[in-house]
Amino acid sequence: MITLASDFGSPYPAAMKGVILQQSDARLVDVSHEFPRQDVRAAAFWLREILPYFPPAVHLVVVDPGVGTDRAAVVVEAGEHALVAPDNGVVLSAARALADDELTVYEIEDSDAESSTFHGRDVFAPAAAAVHERWQTDEPIGALDRVSRVDEHVDLRLPEPDIRDDELVGEVLVVDGFGNVITNVPGYAIEGFEQVEVNGQTVPVGDTFASVPVGQWLATVGSHGNVELDVNQGRGDEAFGLRAGDDVRIGL
Repeated sequence: MITLASDFGSPYPAAMKGVILQQSDARLVDVSHEFPRQDVRAAAFWLREILPYFPPAVHLVVVDPGVGTDRAAVVVEAGEHALVAPDNGVVLSAARALADDELTVYEIEDSDAESSTFHGRDVFAPAAAAVHERWQTDEPIGALDRVSRVDEHVDLRLPEPDIRDDELVGEVLVVDGFGNVITNVPGYAIEGFEQVEVNGQTVPVGDTFASVPVGQWLATVGSHGNVELDVNQGRGDEAFGLRAGDDVRIGL
């Protein structure tokens, strides 16, 4: 299996699939091509949450605001998975979740890419197909042509919250398509509380969206285990006036 994820929307992913299918008989599975445009951190968060549910696979990820620059292209070997991506840290959180920090990183030679603006098609798709085919023969990734192991690479770690006795100081990681505001504050920090103050606004704490009336604000714990700021059948980002990267202070 080769999974594909990007911020491309449509139709660019079709070109990547065409390149892969010329070189491989892999089953292709789309994760998403609707990641926030050029938002490496948001993609890193979602990949960390999604990819561990897959069986062993090659994961092709292209969220690449540095395309055409001197940034490297890499393959990250993470246990039974391999992640092919630009060297901007986008797959590192997912790779650590897949292999508990037991990672090997290889750089892909990409100097002869046909285009300086579409490395998804010209660099990453051929690399993903090559890694898939190499694994079919049980040969190591390092045996591939134009691939070499490296010790230095770009890492990306999601920010940690400040957990205090009476206040949780965190940050908005992403806003999902429903408008739910996902913070980096761990859900256990609001367990047992009936209400909290979010940036000075008192809101109830609920186990589900429907624990409050339609249209009412609430804080809850999402499936990812972090505190979310939501509105039952509404948009939490609009209600709370928050977007990715904003600070959040939750008073207990």
